[in-house]
Amino acid sequence: MAIVKSELIKQLKKSYPNFLSRDLNKLIDIILKEIRNTLNRGEGVELRGFGTFRTNIQRESIRRNPKTGTKINVPKKRTIKWKMSKDLFKKLNNEKE
Repeated sequence: MAIVKSELIKQLKKSYPNFLSRDLNKLIDIILKEIRNTLNRGEGVELRGFGTFRTNIQRESIRRNPKTGTKINVPKKRTIKWKMSKDLFKKLNNEKE
């Protein structure tokens, strides 16, 4: 099951009871907004111990609709690539450092 923003705030509230929920919510909003703004500028985001986010440009292409078989022109678009850190990889795979 994926964690949603409200569950993340509840877990943070348990770990840091002195913080108000609205302050934690605002903090999460600020962090996510800064990540979005940085990626919009075409820059990368590195969160040590977690991973890096980078934008990738997919070229314009002609693809086929598998249902109808018609050809469709797909415009160029930006996507996000995420690469996990070595620390996170080791923790997920129960490896010792």
